[in-house]
Formats: sequence, C-alpha cells, structure tokens
Amino acid sequence: MKALLLAAGKGTRISRYLGGNPKCTVNIGDEILIHYTVSLLKKKGINDIGIVVGYQDDVIKEVLSDEKTINFFYNPFYEITNSLASAWFARDFIDDDMLIMNADVFLEEALLDDILNCKISPVLFSDETRKEEADFKLFYKDGLLIDYGKELEVEKTTGEYIGIVTFNESFVETFKTNMCKMIREKKYSMWWENILYELIGKQNINVKNIENRFWAEVDYIEDYERILKFRKYNINYNIAIEKKK
Repeated sequence: MKALLLAAGKGTRISRYLGGNPKCTVNIGDEILIHYTVSLLKKKGINDIGIVVGYQDDVIKEVLSDEKTINFFYNPFYEITNSLASAWFARDFIDDDMLIMNADVFLEEALLDDILNCKISPVLFSDETRKEEADFKLFYKDGLLIDYGKELEVEKTTGEYIGIVTFNESFVETFKTNMCKMIREKKYSMWWENILYELIGKQNINVKNIENRFWAEVDYIEDYERILKFRKYNINYNIAIEKKK
C-alpha cells in the first residue's frame, strides 16, 4: 500500500494562529503533525509515501528533512486551485492500494490500525459521534454514500467525514479516469474527494464509521486544542505548548 498526503493548501481559517505556517506543521506536543503522520505510517509498514506540497513547501520539506525516501509533488497553482488539482499532480504515484488523506488530519494509532484493517474499497471514513458540530457531513445508509456537503441538515447527516479514503489497486483506473475527466472539465476548485462523490449512483462508494477513535482536522483553533488535550498537552495563546503537570 502507498499513502498520499495532500499538503498544498494555506489554511486561511487558522493561519493567523500559526504565524502563516502550513497547518500540517503545527506542533502537537514534542512533534510536528506531518512528521508524526509519516512516522506512524512507516511504523505500520507503509514506506511508499507521497506528499503534494504548494504553499510554503520549503517549510514542510524542512520538517521532513530526515525522511529521505518521501516523494514530493508540487502544485504550482495552489493559490487558485483546490486539492483535486493537487491529486492530479501526483497522478503517476497513484498505482497501488492507496491511502489518501488530508495532511492536516491527526489520527490516533488505533484509528490507523482500524483503517488499514478495513478491506472495503473504495471507502471514506466517518465519525458518527459528530453530527451537529460536523464540518463536512456525510449521509449514508447501509454503509453506502448517498449525499454529502457542508450544508447538509443535521437530520440528514449520518457522520462527519474525517479526511481519509482508502481503495484497492483494482479501483485505481476508475479513480484516475474520473480525476483526469474533471481536470479536463476545468473543475480546479473542487476537492479531491469529489472524484469519489461524482461516482455516486454509478458505483458503490462505501463509508465506514470509526467507532469512537480519536481524530481531528486542524481547521480551527478548537481542533488544535482537541489534539493537544488528547495528547495531554496544554496551550496558551501565543501558541507555546507545555506538558501537563
């Protein structure tokens, strides 16, 4: 299996707290988020890792300077495109069983174990404990995706998408064909997950609940606080962090 991390975006909603640095380079307590993720993937035997960079790519590469085998891909249009374009720049890397995730997502080790043990393909992972506070909502029934979006009503929300997808090598051709079709149609402002969303009704897009495992996406300062609390760290608002007493 390969892992592809999307890390080209700027993260405007939380950037004022981060000194302009990429979201995936936040300090989560004695470690930088993206370094933690790469180390965790390698611990689980995933050594073929690609990262799409754009905004402040040098900062991300510096954080990972001790990782000599990472494949970096550059999206030069990160300011005017979304993650669909970023995935396209890494298209040649997508040729095996894949785990694709947004690089600003923190996940506990037990959650990654569950994800890697899931044999369904393709599958999005969802947190059914977060509906009212969900940022990007999924509606699914019997494990199959029906609808999605930030504007879904709570009554039509089954869970919150956690920013991670896996699929088998047998799905690669479908994924890449639809991705390239969307690029030809100039849908540059779409998320990479829209490659899957546009297949709803044409084939099964599976969704798996994460069963109360911990995760958080660094979009808001509250998300960052949740990560530090989980890792038993405190925060003060000059973004210095300290080990809890």
